[in-house]
Amino acid sequence: MYLISACLLGENTKYNGGNNRHEACLRFAETHSIYAVCPEGISSLTTPRPPAERVGDKVISKDGSDVTAMFLAGARSSLCLALAEAEQRGESIEGAILKANSPSCGSNIIYDGTFSGNKIAGDGCFAELLKELGIKVITEKEL
Repeated sequence: MYLISACLLGENTKYNGGNNRHEACLRFAETHSIYAVCPEGISSLTTPRPPAERVGDKVISKDGSDVTAMFLAGARSSLCLALAEAEQRGESIEGAILKANSPSCGSNIIYDGTFSGNKIAGDGCFAELLKELGIKVITEKEL
C-alpha cells in the first residue's frame, strides 16, 4: 500500500481550501493499492487556514501562530490510521508520495519559514516521521 497526499488526488485539503491535483499521482493510484492521507486535515487545523512553514523544529503560520502541536498530532494520527488500514488490508506500507515543500509532507526540501518562496533542505513533520520508520518518501515531482 502506498500513502498519497490527499491534495494530490484532488481532495480540497490544501491550506487555502483548494487542491494540488496531480495527474501522475492519479494514474499511479489506478494501478496500485493506495491510502489517501492529509496530516493537516486530520489535525484540528481548519480548511482554509493561514499558510504555515517549518522553522527548525517548529511550524509557524503566516500570522505568527505556533501550530507545531497540531502538525505533530496530525502526523502521528495519519501514521496510526495508515498503519491500521494496512493491517486491515493485510498489506504493508511500501512507500509514500507526498506534497513537495509542505510543512507536513515535504521531503528533502521545504519552505524556509520566511513565506518568501525560498526553500531549504528539510522534511515536513509527516515525511520525517515516515522516514524514521524506514518508509520511502518521494514527492509528486519525483514520480
